Amino acid sequence: MPETSDTAGGAEPSLEEQIAAYQREFQDLDPQVEQVVSALQRLNRRMNVAYGRQTATLGMSNAEWEVLKALVVSGAPYRLGPGELAKRLGLTPAAMTHRIDRMAAEGLVNRERDENNRVRVIVELTHEGREKWLEAMRMASVFEEDLLQDLDGEERRILGAVLTRLLRRVEETQPDAEGRLSDLD
Repeated sequence: MPETSDTAGGAEPSLEEQIAAYQREFQDLDPQVEQVVSALQRLNRRMNVAYGRQTATLGMSNAEWEVLKALVVSGAPYRLGPGELAKRLGLTPAAMTHRIDRMAAEGLVNRERDENNRVRVIVELTHEGREKWLEAMRMASVFEEDLLQDLDGEERRILGAVLTRLLRRVEETQPDAEGRLSDLD
């Protein structure tokens, strides 16, 4: 049964309604392609909202969570330069500086001079920042397990492989699409 919605009341139309409207306006549309792409977009948006609620309970934003994640992924001692962080997150240097300033004030990261190059600054994850990251991971794991509860192990493996192929395709054909490239936060 198709998902229904109150589009007149401002609610988002169901996927079926959206695709039908697109087909009405653009006859060359492949409805299977549009269903996949639209479902991925909606899932991403809703997951970001859910993660945002979780990080808010920890007193941080999704933007701050992304910085903590980048530092953890870099490996011990969890240190990166602001330029490298900005590049990894698809941010401008100004946006990264603003984010680091907030996080340093909250005790999530430290900003230190590089011992080998006193002009260079290094951003380092603090103990408190790591603890917040771990708690966010615990919360995310519960959410993600719930999200995938209806898929068995093989379905999860196949879905992961298919999504990874799609991601690689975008990364190969759109190498400049790593993230936001303007001061949006």
